[in-house]
Amino acid sequence: MSETETKRHIEVLFDAPQIAERNRELAAEIVAARPEKLLVIAVLKGSFVFAADLIRALHDAGLAPEVEFITLSSYRKSRTSSGQVTVLRDVETEVKGRDVLLIDDILESGRTLAFAKDLLAARGARRVMVCVLLEKPEKRAVQIKADFVGFECPDYFVVGYGMDVSHAFRQLPFIGYIPDEE
Repeated sequence: MSETETKRHIEVLFDAPQIAERNRELAAEIVAARPEKLLVIAVLKGSFVFAADLIRALHDAGLAPEVEFITLSSYRKSRTSSGQVTVLRDVETEVKGRDVLLIDDILESGRTLAFAKDLLAARGARRVMVCVLLEKPEKRAVQIKADFVGFECPDYFVVGYGMDVSHAFRQLPFIGYIPDEE
């Protein structure tokens, strides 16, 4: 454990069994949407654990999507969005005529996902669906709605299950927050 981690107490919001169950439910909801030529695009970095678990749940539910990654940033090293989205790493796969499932960790301001959705639609995706682990509806700055939502989240800066603060806490098997920083 890093020094950062040993000095902080994390309050659990969603534990590992809750997350696993919700991933199975999300996979069933996605299957019910009847995607065609499904390409899953995980938005890195925060979604990597969620995306991996959800992709395995999609497999168990009978889907065999192709998987890609995109790295977008509107935060850089800050806890608040700059409002400017930058593509740091783009997808390599052709999206034209395909159903795309964008997977991200949090839908907060909506800027990043709206940017990604518009980008993929402009490239000719047949349909762009959005799946997020957490949604903070009161923080929305742009008009976007997720097609699939894991959990509605209180307005905390969350860590764990792939999400971090200064690259710490990503490995936690649950989603939590640091009470002394709220």
